[in-house]
Amino acid sequence: MFVEERILTLFKRNAHHTLTYWSLFFSFGLCIAFLGPTILDLQCQTSSTLSEITWVFFAQQFCLLIGSSIAGVFRKTLLSALATLFVSALVISVIFAIIPLCNNVLLLAIAMAVSGLAMGIIDTIANIQLVTIYQKDSAVFLQALHFFIGFGALVSPLIADPFLSESRCGNDTGNATEVMHHYRNMLRNSPIAMHNITQSTLPHEGPGVGEGSTIHYAFWIMAIINLPVPLAVLFLMYREKLIPCCPSDSPNLLDKDELAMETQQGGFDTETLEAGGHGNIFCCRQNDNLRGLPVSFFMIHILGGLVLFMTDGIVGAYAGFVYTYAVEPPMSLPNKTAGYLASVFWAAITAGRLVSVPLTYRFQPERLLMFNLLGVIVTVLMLLIFYTNSIFLFVGTCLCGLFLSSIFPCMLAYTEDILNYQGCATSVLVTSAGMGEMVMQVLVGTIIQSEGSYSFMLCGMVVGCLGFVAFIGLLFFHQMHKNYLTGTAKKSTMEEEAAAGHNGAVSAEHKVTESS
Repeated sequence: MFVEERILTLFKRNAHHTLTYWSLFFSFGLCIAFLGPTILDLQCQTSSTLSEITWVFFAQQFCLLIGSSIAGVFRKTLLSALATLFVSALVISVIFAIIPLCNNVLLLAIAMAVSGLAMGIIDTIANIQLVTIYQKDSAVFLQALHFFIGFGALVSPLIADPFLSESRCGNDTGNATEVMHHYRNMLRNSPIAMHNITQSTLPHEGPGVGEGSTIHYAFWIMAIINLPVPLAVLFLMYREKLIPCCPSDSPNLLDKDELAMETQQGGFDTETLEAGGHGNIFCCRQNDNLRGLPVSFFMIHILGGLVLFMTDGIVGAYAGFVYTYAVEPPMSLPNKTAGYLASVFWAAITAGRLVSVPLTYRFQPERLLMFNLLGVIVTVLMLLIFYTNSIFLFVGTCLCGLFLSSIFPCMLAYTEDILNYQGCATSVLVTSAGMGEMVMQVLVGTIIQSEGSYSFMLCGMVVGCLGFVAFIGLLFFHQMHKNYLTGTAKKSTMEEEAAAGHNGAVSAEHKVTESS
């Protein structure tokens, strides 16, 4: 068996909670991946320029970061955590439904900002819940959790694909490097497709403006597909008797999840976990229990966050600009062929997260992190060397997705284990990952536009190496922190022995006094 009986027992006892959190991450993935393939149709719908519509990406990522940062205030009890997740999942369905009604880029940016806020809340709370439930066994379940992001991100463009237009609208005089990736129509063989080729240079003739647009059907389908997710959260609240019509005392989240830890050696201290400040990054620096801790404790947070800043930044930048890189010289792939690269990338991430579930059980997280980071660097280096080979571009894209797929959950499990599930590791890592995606997309896009498409892989190489250096530093401070804990334990033991000896001497002296 890939997983021992104890892990299966823990899962069975927490299956309803775990499956609900996994479904929430499917919703997260569904929402994060649809902008890429539909961006040109949304440009037509809002009658905006390409530079204006790209700010929608920034609005979503920025509010995702805010949502990740503030989510901790909503998870003090099981009631508040599940109620927040329910509202967030429902908001995503509503946003999908109203996107076709956004006829200017400002309304679209506001809608995506709201969805980003909901996604950030889901991201932080779902991660924290699973870490809290499974503790040292959380790596396996976190891998599965993040598999559902990839699954949702893979499903989203497949739903949108049949409804995307073949032609562009607006002014096509912009530089070719500004062309954003969108999926071509694969399921419809329209007789006017060839006619659109000759008409594509006419301004504002795209189907997003005219009567031929069908992209709204894609968003409505995604809204319906996502609707069971908030219903699943509502059903979990009903099972836990947290809905007002089912009167019951609202149990504390940690009290409920403590049942899952009976087989863990030594258990855990509920008060210590609450004091750790997992959920709210703004409260981390205000925690009195963090005072007097060694430098290694804080450096583990910082370096772990830097690794995810770099690696999640690569994920965001690669998914956003691999199409642009492929259609530009010297690769110069046909648009339709290049359009499959993003699908290959997300499919590899999905498959990698699924494969990582048994691997995480067999290998330590730090070993998987080392292997994956080196794999990313070697893959991007090979892509730089074979920069004119279109076949290796697809192979390298697949490998890059596989290596990047499990870095986040492995890093989350690794740092929480180092810190003994105290501190702010979960919030710091989730926030850092969101910042990396937001910053790297803007930075890499600017460099590509000014320096050319070849700089795309060069940026990936530099960022990957920086992430690996940060990871080496993390290993160093891990060893330093381990030595600190060992020294503290020895000092405590010596103090206890000295105290016991002193008490024994006092007791003996007291007996002598009494006998005299």
